[in-house]
Amino acid sequence: MKKYIKIEEYLETQSLTKANKNNKITILFCIISILCLTVIIFSLYNIFNWFQDNSKIRKIKSKIDDDINLNKIIGEGEIVNPTDNLNSNYWYYVRFPFYEVNFSILSSKNSDTIAFIHIRNTNVNYPVVQSTNNDYYLSHSFNKEKNNAGWIFMDYRNNIDYLSDNTIIYGHARLDKTLFGSLKNTLSKNWQKNKDNYVIWLSTPKENMLFQIFSIYTIQSEKYYITTDFIDDSSKKLWLSTMKERNIAPIDTPVDTNDKILTLSTCQNNHGGRIVIHARLIKKQIRK
Repeated sequence: MKKYIKIEEYLETQSLTKANKNNKITILFCIISILCLTVIIFSLYNIFNWFQDNSKIRKIKSKIDDDINLNKIIGEGEIVNPTDNLNSNYWYYVRFPFYEVNFSILSSKNSDTIAFIHIRNTNVNYPVVQSTNNDYYLSHSFNKEKNNAGWIFMDYRNNIDYLSDNTIIYGHARLDKTLFGSLKNTLSKNWQKNKDNYVIWLSTPKENMLFQIFSIYTIQSEKYYITTDFIDDSSKKLWLSTMKERNIAPIDTPVDTNDKILTLSTCQNNHGGRIVIHARLIKKQIRK
């Protein structure tokens, strides 16, 4: 037997069902809106902090530039591991002058200061620090304040007074080209076609050093290129050969197992990509 309901009851039931659906949609909309608003606020907070961190780094850098006033100095120095090929660019680069750095001022600002690095046609012109680990200066600036921009620092495994087979310097690649952000310049054809760019100046409280770049490339994060010492010459020879094969720049700089290597490493992107530069020591000068 069929059961009949009054039209008023039916309409009331439909109205309640529709109201329940509307309430659920409203609640869902509110939840989504709150989540979106939370994401927007969090993103704006991160963007604000990013600008704040970069601004602090630029101020620190500007003060350092004012205090130390880099000057070129003429000095023969000692050539290192010279090549017999008189047509090699080695002989062109060893004529480059050194830079004089006031380490007394830098050390008074940060006792972790161990070196100063300079690269042509980039913004790399910074004191280099070193800690007991490779984490601290990823999130602390030169004045040791918390800063996600970090600073330029040397691998804790290295010793600046007794160079390893491979000495490694790290730094964040900031989008405003502070710290190692301008190392992206080295990937451009305009930068690479300038012969004078393929040198790195590294000064320490004890000596000035000049390095000749032999490889520039990008790669996913790995441990091989940041090997600091090798068990024997054959291991180092293989490593050097691998690093040279990765090179994307129009250079053919000879290297051998007697060379002391300087490696610069920075982020290329947020997906583990790295920009890597390798250079060999070609000249040094004891500081007075």
